[in-house]
Amino acid sequence: MIVALLISSVLIGVLLGKFFGEKQKFAKSLLVVSAGFLITICLNEVFPEIYVADQRNIGIWVIGGVLLQMLLENLTKGFEHGHFHHHTEGKNILPFALMVGLFIHAFLEGIPLSNQDSVLTPYLTGILVHNIPISFILGAFLVKNKKFSPSAVLIISLFALASPCGFLLGQYFNPDLEVYFLALVGGIFLHISSVIIFESNKNHNVDWQKLGLVLLGVVLAMTGHLFHSH
Repeated sequence: MIVALLISSVLIGVLLGKFFGEKQKFAKSLLVVSAGFLITICLNEVFPEIYVADQRNIGIWVIGGVLLQMLLENLTKGFEHGHFHHHTEGKNILPFALMVGLFIHAFLEGIPLSNQDSVLTPYLTGILVHNIPISFILGAFLVKNKKFSPSAVLIISLFALASPCGFLLGQYFNPDLEVYFLALVGGIFLHISSVIIFESNKNHNVDWQKLGLVLLGVVLAMTGHLFHSH
């Protein structure tokens, strides 16, 4: 079930990107909503879970996740938070480094799912919501004349399978390690959502539309939290 949800979220995003990929404002809006959702999941679910485990120096792993994402962005060039200007280069395949960065990012997200006590946890929901705008951008980047080439289908398939691979491989890890992977991914999520939310607006004026989209993401995440807690 978890594998099916992970793959479906990528395919939904890719199809949206295929048909609405030229609407960059729509992609940005999806990203901002997902960022509000993701940072709420981090602060309300992920961080309480890792700190209640009472592991010494667990915060170092959160910081490690932030630093790791900064390194990955040298490969992805900010693709996961909306910097998809590479499309203007006229290529219909992704640079190899960008593919590697996206795969590592998604693979690590899947590992903490291995020992989740229920199917639709807030953490999984955060990944699903996060996957859609990234996959939207991926689909928009790879589509050409409303079609995907064989190489594009391969890239999409690899990305769709990255988190499921992490989930399946994580089942062979010592369960005591889960909190460290969760802390690492929490740092990754914190960095991505913060960059999207706090990117400078023109003239540093308040962007009311952006604020509203962030609040929408927060409300959706809190609704899911309340539902899950009951």
